[in-house]
Amino acid sequence: MTSVCVVGSGAREHALAVALARTASVTVTPGNPGITALHPFVACTPARSTEIDADLFVIGPEVPLVDGLADRLRRQGKLVFGPGAHGAHVEGSKAWMKDLLVSARVPTAAHGTFEHEGPAVAFLRQLSGPYVVKTDGLAAGKGVLVTWSRDEAIDDVRAKLSGTSFGPAGRTVVIEEGLVGDELSVMAICDGHSALPLAAAQDFKRVGEGDSGPNTGGMGSFSPVPGAGDDLVDIVMDTAVLPTLAALRARGIDYRGVLYAGIMLTAEGPKVLEFNVRFGDPETQVLVPRWQGDVTAVLAAAASGSLGSSELAAPSFSHQSAVCVVLAADGYPAAPRTGDVITGLDVAAGMEGVQLFAAAVEGAGAGLATSGGRVLSVSAVSDTLTEARARAYAAAAVVDWPGRQYRRDIAGRAADGYEVGGARPDACSASQHPRCIGPSSAVGSGS
Repeated sequence: MTSVCVVGSGAREHALAVALARTASVTVTPGNPGITALHPFVACTPARSTEIDADLFVIGPEVPLVDGLADRLRRQGKLVFGPGAHGAHVEGSKAWMKDLLVSARVPTAAHGTFEHEGPAVAFLRQLSGPYVVKTDGLAAGKGVLVTWSRDEAIDDVRAKLSGTSFGPAGRTVVIEEGLVGDELSVMAICDGHSALPLAAAQDFKRVGEGDSGPNTGGMGSFSPVPGAGDDLVDIVMDTAVLPTLAALRARGIDYRGVLYAGIMLTAEGPKVLEFNVRFGDPETQVLVPRWQGDVTAVLAAAASGSLGSSELAAPSFSHQSAVCVVLAADGYPAAPRTGDVITGLDVAAGMEGVQLFAAAVEGAGAGLATSGGRVLSVSAVSDTLTEARARAYAAAAVVDWPGRQYRRDIAGRAADGYEVGGARPDACSASQHPRCIGPSSAVGSGS
């Protein structure tokens, strides 16, 4: 039986491990106590990935990818799903990523990169708003400000460039025009030369309902997205993913892993907000429950550069809908409280169509307790989006701890019949922007 080592400790890695375990023996490093508590057939170990013997390594988070873990494992002769440090620069530096997109002629927002306050403020004064200010480096999905206030944008630039808000990650900023429309997540499995798309998903980045409050790592997701079928995914592949993969190859980068395109569906067509170099979180928690077939075989083929093998079945997804609701700790994202005992896990995990994926969880006596911001992902599948949503929220209501918070509007508009590509009067005039839409975010920011 194939052995797989999944690197990471979050709900994304938990979901990947469960999917891979259909056809493989899976160990997660370092994992968390909630993974084995909820799915005993998945092992966790504190051992370093470089000390583990496995047939395939799947690296979940962006930080070890940017740090070159895939390179180190490959030097040991390991089969690795995940780009090396040069490829991971796509996410490690937003300025580098923007330069790559321009060279590949991929549609994206107008932008500028700055290390000093004066030129950055001058650029902001040329824009009419909304204003988007991003840290160049990694900031766990929280390094983005989207605002209609130029003064707020200027204050944010000053805080980032000074190192006050995000340390070294913010000492270079990327300032963009705000794009109006609906956000979409399209991930593709790449083997350096070719790519196979996964089903589209949509996530919800802000902490509060109605897309209010600060950006987070993601508070929920759903898939499929009404109106975002294979035809739209093909457009994203042709205009964004494949040109970017070719541009990476032209720079001598053999990119084997996930290319995650954060897309804004604008009146002019899809535009790239960002590229990430790993599976999305929480999008993975709705994609892998729908992913049919041998996930291990697909990731191993990408890692070995053989996605084009005639024997490999391309990723296919069930007709069912999936909804994920993220349960977060009190005080998240600014200052999450930890150490609160979690109740209701057994009841929620036993509900029809529901799977729980653990993230910021630690052992607490005979039970589990919170250890960070995004604690659990509650995912549910059903034949309809409305029923999947109802199942996810019924389970979310059962799991509890003091101060537990979650959004109650995940997939709400879609369940009410909204389709991407339709008019959105509250965002802009349909006659002016026939494809300007957005239940997830009226102004796109990426993460």
